[in-house]
Amino acid sequence: MNYRFICCSYCKEPFSRSVGQINETNRFGWRQFCSKECQSSGKSRKKNLQCSNPRCRRNFKRKIFKNTIETYCSRSCAASVNNSKFPKKRAIIKKCLNCNEYFKTNQKYCSLTCKHKAQSLNKEYIVKEIKSFFKKTGRIPLKREFYSYSAARNHFTNWSNAIKAAGFEPNTVTFAKKWIANDGHECDSLSEKIIDDWLYARAVEHKRSVVYPSNHKLTVDFLIGDYWVEFFGLYKQHKRYDRLRKEKLKIAKANKIALIGIYPKDLFPINKLDKVLARIQPTHSTGKLHPES
Repeated sequence: MNYRFICCSYCKEPFSRSVGQINETNRFGWRQFCSKECQSSGKSRKKNLQCSNPRCRRNFKRKIFKNTIETYCSRSCAASVNNSKFPKKRAIIKKCLNCNEYFKTNQKYCSLTCKHKAQSLNKEYIVKEIKSFFKKTGRIPLKREFYSYSAARNHFTNWSNAIKAAGFEPNTVTFAKKWIANDGHECDSLSEKIIDDWLYARAVEHKRSVVYPSNHKLTVDFLIGDYWVEFFGLYKQHKRYDRLRKEKLKIAKANKIALIGIYPKDLFPINKLDKVLARIQPTHSTGKLHPES
């Protein structure tokens, strides 16, 4: 039997094999190995890789996929690199709606105890709290301001029924009821009245419902000196409203107008107008505005 030397398909070392076996493997397109170890290694899909962690660079074997860009020898190496590239978001610090303690979570209450306590309030207590709020502020509370809206909804089905139970008239349709500010301005919503009263209390001169340039169908809520102030109360609630908001921002940018947007989160449950309108400061002598230096 004739033998001939060929190279191993895996280790590339020469070894002898019969001519008949060589011809058979060539005819079927098979690979040829010098030993069972090389045959096993040659058929394995694992490849020699190097860890992508610059602090490791360890050599290892692993199966690799088409979309693989970086390879790591362990989860700890992958975590150390990815955590540096994509740091974790900072936890949001919130105030518990029941005990007023600060905590880190996306929930409304710091614990189940506070949640159950807030949601187990009786009807009389809820009505009493609504009346107390009206006595302090001179208006009925919004559901986003009431710390235990869930309890009110459980007892009265909806917020409007809770307001009626307290002896007040609810404003069920958005912008249906007009509000009169302390300076006599007519406002489309309670939120606009809060903004108007904030300006009036600080002797800030302002105008209402001034038309936009190039589009007289659109009006700005407040004109304060060179600043245009808009309250975007229905942002991300109605598609048509969002389109009008984008149109106003586009016109303001084209005409180089300093536009300040105010959103519900800036008013409720905590009034943040001092921070939002910090760029606008009234002079003590004339009451006119000037940009904050």
